[in-house]
Amino acid sequence: MFNFLNIGIGWLLGFIFQATNHYALSIILLTIVIKFAILPLSLAQLKSSRGLSQIQPQLQELQKKYKNDKETLNLKTVELYKEHKVNPLQGCLPLLIQMPILFALFAVLKDPLIYVFSNNQDLANIANSQVFLWIKDFSQPDKMSSILNYKWAESIPGILPFMAAILTYFQFETMSSTTTSDNEMANSMNKNMKIMFPLMILMFGNGMSAGLSLYWVVSTSFQMIQQILLKPKSIKEAK
Repeated sequence: MFNFLNIGIGWLLGFIFQATNHYALSIILLTIVIKFAILPLSLAQLKSSRGLSQIQPQLQELQKKYKNDKETLNLKTVELYKEHKVNPLQGCLPLLIQMPILFALFAVLKDPLIYVFSNNQDLANIANSQVFLWIKDFSQPDKMSSILNYKWAESIPGILPFMAAILTYFQFETMSSTTTSDNEMANSMNKNMKIMFPLMILMFGNGMSAGLSLYWVVSTSFQMIQQILLKPKSIKEAK
């Protein structure tokens, strides 16, 4: 399955590159194409998150009322979900879809000669010769040494991984502002994830290709804008 995705995403990136003749722009456009492709799932995720947030008081009441009767609690919880047309599993769909895409992109952007340029060395040379801002090779990790010409900077993540981590943090901020909960445990988990997940992205960015870091930056920015644009709608619906 992953090899099929590798070939498909590599072909699409190569097609965009031949149209734009700009590798970094091709990665950005590919990211936007992918985000629009999974947009219906992302919208379902946002709707589900808001729905779960709005029925938190009722869920807590059910948990208190049937704390000694798990079977009835489960039945009442399912009834509450149906009544408010909330599907908690929808929140996982975009993540489940994106994980194979991320794995495929990791392979494609790490070895573009095979997947993107179909072993066409001339096209690969054209792409590799294009310097985008401080990035000289998108198949290699973005390190601080690309800006600071010091040996010690080779072990420090570059600007793209830091941007990816910072944007991920603010994405969690945006999500928490649109899906507030009265559940203290859920809020505590959100706070922990808000710190841990960006740190994980920064750590991964230190080893993954700069192209994948660029994908994450554009993808996260897209999703943040989407959440901000849909936020007024949720407030209106709440009224």
